[in-house]
Amino acid sequence: MAVQTVHLVQAFVAGRGKALKSEQALVCKTAEEATRRAERLAPLRLGVVAFSATGDMEMGDFDETPTILFKSGRLPPPFDEA
Repeated sequence: MAVQTVHLVQAFVAGRGKALKSEQALVCKTAEEATRRAERLAPLRLGVVAFSATGDMEMGDFDETPTILFKSGRLPPPFDEA
């Protein structure tokens, strides 16, 4: 089991009605890069979150509670929690 940490940026745009539609997640090399990219996307999207998750890439098994690095705007659960 090769445990590693991945840093992702997930942006959301308008879906049908009041729903949010996720864009393709952006994989970043560092937490700092993920935060910077999310900050740049924030004014252009309804919602953006940057987070880090640790787990086994091969098995697809990751932490249930990722570490939130940055969030802005409207977000779906579980990212909408304070």
